[in-house]
Amino acid sequence: MEISFLITLVLLGLGGGFLSGLLGLGGAIFMIPLLLYVPPFLGVGHLDMKQVAAVSMVQVLSASLSGLIVHHKNRFVSKSLLIYMGAFNAIGNLAGSIFSKYTKSAFLLAIFASMAVIAAGVMFIPKREQGENISPDELQYNKPLASFISLLIGSFGGMVGAPGAFIYIPAMIYVLNIPTRIVIGSTLGIVFLGAIMGSIGKMATGQIIWPYAAALVIGTVPGAQVGGKVSKKVNTKYLRLAIAVIIAITGLRMWYQVLTGR
Repeated sequence: MEISFLITLVLLGLGGGFLSGLLGLGGAIFMIPLLLYVPPFLGVGHLDMKQVAAVSMVQVLSASLSGLIVHHKNRFVSKSLLIYMGAFNAIGNLAGSIFSKYTKSAFLLAIFASMAVIAAGVMFIPKREQGENISPDELQYNKPLASFISLLIGSFGGMVGAPGAFIYIPAMIYVLNIPTRIVIGSTLGIVFLGAIMGSIGKMATGQIIWPYAAALVIGTVPGAQVGGKVSKKVNTKYLRLAIAVIIAITGLRMWYQVLTGR
């Protein structure tokens, strides 16, 4: 195990954690492509999709918890969303993470890329922000629909090591009509609950390489704290645009790899 590889993982965790706290994403949407492509590009090591899915789940666990703490202080977290969507996300993630042991890396990559492209496309749809100043405790939404969406996203997310924040955000904004800032803050809590079960599933099936996961966590925690503080000061329109662009680039790059093998 080369020290240069571990240092690279710490730095990737720092960058991924910052974006996680800033945009309300668990971090897998950044970390999976970064872990797949950056170490080989730098010549310090290589991880396949299954290994990446396992260690990124642990990274998401730490990033979402760290970012959630900041957004909770900013009063952007809905406890109701955490209870309904978080519980079903956790159930789906546990099932998906266990099932992933019996699937091929290319299949997991295709699922992840498809989810990313769909989510990005939705995020580019213009939307007038409603209820931007509403308190998270006063939030009203369709709870049965929210629970079903969360179970579905969690199941696929558990398979690829991504609890699904990059799908939750467009679903909550455009389908459930929840204000962007509450979505960003609450999504981290939902993802955290899902990541707990997803990590348990991958740990139980022996998929996690712990030294690599630990290196990611060391960089992730402070990065997410800083990102969460910056997020409060950024206009929601620009946050949505940044999320859409990052997800689109990631999804298209991964589909390129699926189709070409490169």
